Amino acid sequence: MQVRNRHAVAALLAVGTLAAASACSDPTAGQDASGDTTITVALAANPQMKTAESLVSDFEQKNPGIKVKFTTLPENDLRPAVTKDVATKAGQYDVAMIGSYEVPIWAKNGWIVPLDGYVAKDTAWDANDVLKPIKDIVSADGKLYGAPFYGSSSFLFYRKDLARKAGVTIPEKPTWDQVAQAAAKMDDKKNGVSGICLRGLPGWGQNLASLTTVINTFGGRWFDEKWRPQLTSPETTKAVQFYVDLLRSHGQPDAAKDGWEGCLQQITQGKTAMWYDDTVFAGSALKDATPQVKENLAFALAPVEKTQASGWLWSWALSITQSSKNKDAAWKFISWATGKDYIKLAGAKAGWDSIPPGSRTSTYAIPEYRKAAESYADLTLKSIQSANPKQPTVQPVPYSGVQYVQIPEFTDIGDYVSQQIAGAISGTQSVQQALQKSQAYTESAVKKAGYLK
Repeated sequence: MQVRNRHAVAALLAVGTLAAASACSDPTAGQDASGDTTITVALAANPQMKTAESLVSDFEQKNPGIKVKFTTLPENDLRPAVTKDVATKAGQYDVAMIGSYEVPIWAKNGWIVPLDGYVAKDTAWDANDVLKPIKDIVSADGKLYGAPFYGSSSFLFYRKDLARKAGVTIPEKPTWDQVAQAAAKMDDKKNGVSGICLRGLPGWGQNLASLTTVINTFGGRWFDEKWRPQLTSPETTKAVQFYVDLLRSHGQPDAAKDGWEGCLQQITQGKTAMWYDDTVFAGSALKDATPQVKENLAFALAPVEKTQASGWLWSWALSITQSSKNKDAAWKFISWATGKDYIKLAGAKAGWDSIPPGSRTSTYAIPEYRKAAESYADLTLKSIQSANPKQPTVQPVPYSGVQYVQIPEFTDIGDYVSQQIAGAISGTQSVQQALQKSQAYTESAVKKAGYLK
């Protein structure tokens, strides 16, 4: 796939070049008065990352002379902050947690460094243990650019007790029609329980992540093979109307304000019967759930319509920024945070529901984890293995990515479209209006970028 850079990114690169060249020549950069090296790590504010932050004293004890400073931000804030830093070579962050969407784009831009040399010397890190689908999405041109902190797909969370009460059965591989019917029957708004919780919050990594998997399996796509936007096609329109109707009829109240954080809270507090979201949240959901919810929480594969599978494929990975003045120290931290020993440490110290899953084969051979994750471990692996980012849709597409389109312009396009979808969810406009605006905006963006002539 050909990746094009946006003019804005090029401008940012030009602005930062001279300042970065002089800063990188200072051998004492990053050292404090005691001679210790401090590395700054940018993390997404997800549960597993918070666990890593709480355990960092283990790293500092094993690596005297290196101190770690964390900048932890919500996903929607982390992305623009880190992108601006690396694009201008400001050097604020030595280690950046970035998603599989960013990795090949940032690698092409020269914003992050390949890790193969470090991996080759660090045999304990064991690159062969990393799950291949996850390793592939944090690599570019055959080189590893991100060390997976965790890997994930998406699946359905549901309450067995509420399903029994409503007289419905959730199969291991449900269809979206079955899920919608179950949501209608399990909906109990009188008692404060919605039939389902889905992401409604704007953001290309929020409501659009979930919705794009629905579009894929309904036969829709973002672009045809000639990069013509397909957001008003019958298949895409049907998928979006289905998603919006499901939320408006049987979803959580004020759904346009909820991302994964809101739905996680809804499921753990017993306020929703089902939730479609990232496999990584299974452990957190069980850990934080009320006793009744914990006893009855079950899982199923991502719902499908026309495709064989519809779960997304994702990894939050740790990368060394090109502007880092402490690259060797940065790798030492990355090796610690993404290694096999860290996973065992997190399980022992913070609980087996708090480990970063989906990144390593060895994780699924740990007896304590197998026991703790009995209800979802195998489904997580099955979901990861069945995701197909190179052909996520029914019809051919010129892009890769299941829940996103892996082109630089997608952050802008996706954020705009997600705002329109949120408007349809909240009822300020119709689905047709939202998609017409989205189609026009997307067409203008890809024409400007040179994809569409």
